Amino acid sequence: MRVAIGADHAGFPLKEAIKRALPAMGAEVEDLGTGSADSVDYPDFAAPIARGVASGAYDRGILVCGTGIGMAMAANKVAGVRAAPVGDVVTARLSREHNDANVLTLGARITAPDRALEIVRVFLETPFEGGRHQRRVDKIAGLERC
Repeated sequence: MRVAIGADHAGFPLKEAIKRALPAMGAEVEDLGTGSADSVDYPDFAAPIARGVASGAYDRGILVCGTGIGMAMAANKVAGVRAAPVGDVVTARLSREHNDANVLTLGARITAPDRALEIVRVFLETPFEGGRHQRRVDKIAGLERC
């Protein structure tokens, strides 16, 4: 699985921890920045990862900012992206099973590193259930065409 990861300055330390753990989870990782804790704007990092996931260059994306909210808002502007701000394992699992989320957003200021790593593991391992959920995902895609 090819995973793109990115963060703003608030998410930089957690991004680095996740990046180090991803190969052990079976993921090939591409870090699209930021490369330090110097102040940057999160949409600048959400956009290339969202576009890469939407185009199929990456199977999944992981974005980290202070809360995960800004990254989710920015990533979800890209057609084909279903970014989910997640703070627990149950939500990570359901975002995949029911919503076919393809981008995970995390809040470094509100999620402990150990919990974040477990969330990432569940997000990457959980398949989409399809079935009745596919109809709903298709309706989300329909909204993008409006």
